[in-house]
Amino acid sequence: MDESKYLVRPRLNDYYGIFLSQAKVDFAIPFLDEDIPLYVDPFRLWQSPSYQDNGLYVLFKGVFNRLGKMYVEGEKTKAIEILRRISECNEVGLGNSKSRNGKRIGGGLAKDILSLYENIQVINMYGLEHPEVIQLLVNGISKDRISDIVSNMLGSFLVDYTIQECRQYGIPTEKCEIEYLDVKNMNMKKESCELPVNPKSKQVFWFVPKRWLRKTMWLNDDDYLNHYLVNRIEYLGREEMDIVTFNRQNYSMVTEYIRAKEKTAVDCKNDPLFGQIPVLSAKRKLSAIKKLPTGKEDNADKKYEAELCPLLASLLYPHLDFAQPQSRTESGTQIRDLVFYNNTSYEFLNDMKEKFGSRQLVVELKNVDEVTKEHINQLNRYLNPVFGSFGIIMTRNKPKRSVMQHTIDLWSGQRKCILILDDSDLELMVKVFESKQRDPIEVIKMKYVEFTRKCPA
Repeated sequence: MDESKYLVRPRLNDYYGIFLSQAKVDFAIPFLDEDIPLYVDPFRLWQSPSYQDNGLYVLFKGVFNRLGKMYVEGEKTKAIEILRRISECNEVGLGNSKSRNGKRIGGGLAKDILSLYENIQVINMYGLEHPEVIQLLVNGISKDRISDIVSNMLGSFLVDYTIQECRQYGIPTEKCEIEYLDVKNMNMKKESCELPVNPKSKQVFWFVPKRWLRKTMWLNDDDYLNHYLVNRIEYLGREEMDIVTFNRQNYSMVTEYIRAKEKTAVDCKNDPLFGQIPVLSAKRKLSAIKKLPTGKEDNADKKYEAELCPLLASLLYPHLDFAQPQSRTESGTQIRDLVFYNNTSYEFLNDMKEKFGSRQLVVELKNVDEVTKEHINQLNRYLNPVFGSFGIIMTRNKPKRSVMQHTIDLWSGQRKCILILDDSDLELMVKVFESKQRDPIEVIKMKYVEFTRKCPA
C-alpha cells in the first residue's frame, strides 16, 4: 500500500519515511507540492560571521555587476537573456506558490534592471554594492524575485550543499539533468548529477541553509519609504509619488539608507520556519481558553480553535513539527483539526511510530461540555496508514467513565489508542512550558501511561 498518499502537507523526508526534526537540520526541509513562505536575503550572507557566506555574497554581487557590465559594453541580448532565465528558481521552493512553479520575468523587465548601469552614473562606475536594492529602483521587483536570482547565481554551491545533506541524512537521490549559471564563463550550463526529486513530478530540489532565510529583505522598499525617506524629505501626496523615479534621480538617498541599515546589521536575524510563542503569550491563551463557554454560541468553538492551535504547536515544538490546521481529506468529507509531523526525536514519539504506525499525529479539538462516543468514533474513522492507530482529542472537561470505557474497548478490539486531554492537562502543559525543566509532551506521555494501565493486557 502506498502510504504516502495519506500524508498531510508532505515534506520530502516524510515521503520517504525519514524522520527529521526541522530544528535539528541545517537546511529548510522542502515541501513536496508547495513553497516555503521564506526568502533568501543576500544581506544575511553579507553580515554573516561565516567567511563562506561572505564569499558567496561577494560572488553574488560580482556576478550581478558583471551582467550590468556586459549590458553596458554591448552584450545586451546575452545579459538580458541570462537575467531573465535566472529570475525564477523552482528548485529551492521559496515563496508563496502552492505548486512550486513560478514564472520568469520578461525581457522588458530584465532590460529595466540592467539599464540602471547605463542611467545612474554611480552604478555605472562602481556597480551595485547591494544588488538587492534594485527593489527600490525598478518597478515589479520584489523579495521573491531577489531570492530566486541570488539562489540561481549561487546554484553551483546549492547543488553541492544539497548532495552533502542528502548523504548525511540518507535522503534518496536520482540522476537528473540540471541547468545553472556557470559564473566563470557567464553562460547557462547543463549538467547531470544525483539530486533529490519530487517522486511524482520529478521536479529537482535544491536545499537552502536556514540561516539565509527571512520573511522580508533587510533592505526593502517599505522600510525605506516609511522609516527612512519620510523623515528626510517633505512632500505632498505621498501615495501618488513615483518613488522609483525619485530614487533613481536621488540615488545618494538610497546609498545613505544602505549605510544606515549596515550600521544596524546586528539586528538582521534569520526567521525560523516555525517560531514558538513566548511563555507570557502561552499563559494568556490558556486564560482565554478557560474563560470560553463550551459549545458554538458566539463562535466559541472557533475561538477555542484559534487560541489552542498556536498554543499546542508551540508547546509540542520541537518534538512535533506543526503541519497544518483544519486539514480536509481528499474527498472533502472529513476535517482533522490539527496535524503534526512525527519526527520520532523523542522516545515516546518513536514508540508511537513503532507500536501504532504513526508517521503523522492527528489532534481533534472539541469545545464541548462532554465528549461523547460519537466524537471518539469520528476520530477513529480519521485514522489511516499514516496516522496509524493513535490519536488525541483536546476538550474542556474530563470524560465520563462510559466514554473512557469506549476508548478501552477500542483498544481491546482494534488496538486503537485515543487519548483525551482536558483543560487541566493543557494547564499542566503550560506550567511545564513555563518552568523549562521538562517538556510539555511528557504530559501526553503521562496520559498514555495512565491509559495503558486501564487497558487489558
